[in-house]
Amino acid sequence: MDTDFWVPLLLPFAAWPLARIVVPRLPPRAASWLLTSGCLVLAAASTAALTLQAFAGLTLVPAIAQAGHWSPQALNTVEPVNVPLAIGCGLLLSVLGLAFTRTAVRYARWSRALTRELDEHDPATGIIILRGQEPVAFSAPGRGGRIAISSGMLDALGPAERDALLAHERAHLRLRHHRFLIAITLAAALNPLLRPLCSAARFALERWADEAAAQDVGDRTVVAKAVAKAALAGRAQPGFALAATGGPVPRRVSALLTAPARRLPAALLSATLVLGVTGWSAQTVLDAATDLHQNLESAQDVATDAPGVLPDDHDGFDR
Repeated sequence: MDTDFWVPLLLPFAAWPLARIVVPRLPPRAASWLLTSGCLVLAAASTAALTLQAFAGLTLVPAIAQAGHWSPQALNTVEPVNVPLAIGCGLLLSVLGLAFTRTAVRYARWSRALTRELDEHDPATGIIILRGQEPVAFSAPGRGGRIAISSGMLDALGPAERDALLAHERAHLRLRHHRFLIAITLAAALNPLLRPLCSAARFALERWADEAAAQDVGDRTVVAKAVAKAALAGRAQPGFALAATGGPVPRRVSALLTAPARRLPAALLSATLVLGVTGWSAQTVLDAATDLHQNLESAQDVATDAPGVLPDDHDGFDR
């Protein structure tokens, strides 16, 4: 199980170069779907690999072997278990599990607090005007989705740019980008090595909303100006909010001011690369799980054929 164990843990190291290759070559919508799916698969695969290795160590515990009807001695003969590695995987899995739980709890608390705060305002057509000169604008899920924008942000933009900014935020809500965001956030909590890939996925979400806004407004230049002015006037939104000021703004503005290029071969190659990496990671975990299952079955057969190999406290078990 050595190779099958290490592949899912090492592949996330390719997250940074993978992100740099994929994002410029894929349309934002495709990049968002592929990168988010890739983050989830790679996070799940690495977690499963740690879980399998930790469980392999537990199979040598007499009480667990007794409950599973297998022989620890026979199992260790079929494929020796690296006990220190199993213990290390168990500890690391516990730490990552706590980080995952903490992130999920933080998101739930942030969502409830934001909903309560926005409920204090009287929304008009889903748009809440926040009193204050600090330029702020973001979209928030819940209650059917709402857009919050401050008086300071409205003052910083012209009429056409306000429409473009609102179109960007509406795109986030209409396309359910918050679901993508929480997925990649939780994936990064499960495996911190995936943070570059998750950041690239978040950038792709902003680009997707930019393109949707440009299509709604009918003017890419206006959207680019709105994004640039909003970023200069405001600040990145804390927490889990999606906003037009998110991501590397200069790259977004440059993409909006450049006509979309059709690079089908590069796009197909990038998509194949992401699918190949994630598929390889998932397959190795399945192979490792299959190997462990077969080893346990072999150890169970030995226990059935040779009752004496089980722990002494198993002597009274009804075979």
